[in-house]
Amino acid sequence: MLDESALEQRLVNLEHTVAELKRQMSAVPTTDNWLEKVTGSVSDEQTFLEILEYGKFLRHADKPVDETSEQE
Repeated sequence: MLDESALEQRLVNLEHTVAELKRQMSAVPTTDNWLEKVTGSVSDEQTFLEILEYGKFLRHADKPVDETSEQE
């Protein structure tokens, strides 16, 4: 088990790391336009269509099956 001074040093290191991450995040330019963030993220149309189909599948995965469609 770590002694108190080792824990203290680890806490200081964590605080320093968190402060550095916060500094880095504040330096990153932000945009409020969500479209600017995703524009160009999918350059292949076939891949985009597959993503749309996968999303459709996930949206319908939790829906109960209609009894009338089971009989057909």
